[in-house]
Amino acid sequence: DLNCLFCKVYFTYCKLWHTFIKKYTMKPNILFPNGFKLVGWILLVPSTIFGFLLMLSDIEEKFTVKSKVFALYNDEIFGKQNHWGLITTDITLTVVGVVFIVGALLVGFSREKKEDEFIAKLRLSSLMWAVWVNYILLLLAFLFIYGMGFLHVMIYNMFTVMLIFIGRFNFILFKNKMSSPNEK
Repeated sequence: DLNCLFCKVYFTYCKLWHTFIKKYTMKPNILFPNGFKLVGWILLVPSTIFGFLLMLSDIEEKFTVKSKVFALYNDEIFGKQNHWGLITTDITLTVVGVVFIVGALLVGFSREKKEDEFIAKLRLSSLMWAVWVNYILLLLAFLFIYGMGFLHVMIYNMFTVMLIFIGRFNFILFKNKMSSPNEK
């Protein structure tokens, strides 16, 4: 009977949906616990300062840290290409970048002490706003910056989304707390 077959398919679909898909899609607990935010700030602030120092001065030559690292791919400018092997290289920028990214993720995606619908909406709008601003800046860079300057812009662009997101999220949060100081 066609109706019986339809019912079996429908109920099988519903069972699969509630067992597997719904369970893993819209999960609201994808934020780190609130205590991770402090660890994130401890990592983010020094790595940002050190990153700016590396960017704006010749301090990189004084703080080179050579180490053997595993590389999936390495293409030296006037050297050979390496695939899947150990190479010796300066890891200063790598360490600063990794510490920055981990710190930014912990700061940006840790729960607030009072995580409510307003905070969730603010987090989402700040992230969307950061992506928009980042890509507008990237578009302007494509149109007006050339040569090695463009390469530098592309390197900085890896970090700007999180900086803009964290900056806007915390600014709006601070502004909201200042406009309603009596609320707890």
